Amino acid sequence: MRIKHFSVAFGQQLFKALGDESRVRILHLLWRNQEMVVGDLEQVLDFTQTKTSRQLTYLKNAGLVGFRRLDNWMFYFLKEETIELLQQLLGYMERDPQLLRDQQVYQTLWSNRELAAYKIQNRRWLPES
Repeated sequence: MRIKHFSVAFGQQLFKALGDESRVRILHLLWRNQEMVVGDLEQVLDFTQTKTSRQLTYLKNAGLVGFRRLDNWMFYFLKEETIELLQQLLGYMERDPQLLRDQQVYQTLWSNRELAAYKIQNRRWLPES
C-alpha cells in the first residue's frame, strides 16, 4: 500500500515531522534498518529515553511510524504506506554528515552485538522446566 493522495492536514504533519532534526534522524535510521527498539535509538543517537519516546510518539501520531510489541520490547518501523514517500525525501539527505554518522554508529554497535535488537533476535529460547 502507498499514499496516493493525502490531505493538507497530513502534509502539515509530514512537514512538521521533517522540520525537526531529531525526528529526521530517527526516520532515517528506521528507513535504513527496517525497525529498531527505543533503547537502540537512544544508544545510537545519544538521546534520553524521554526524548526518544516523545519523538517516536510524535512520529506515530503523524502517521509515519508504527510499532509492534515483542515481550517487553517495542519495535518501531516506518509504516508501509509512507515508505516510498519517506524514501524519496530522506534520499535527498542521504549524504548528510550527521545521518551518515548515525548509521555508522548503528553498524558499529550492531557488529559488536551491543544493541538490544541483536540480542533479542539471536537469543535462544530455553524450554520451560
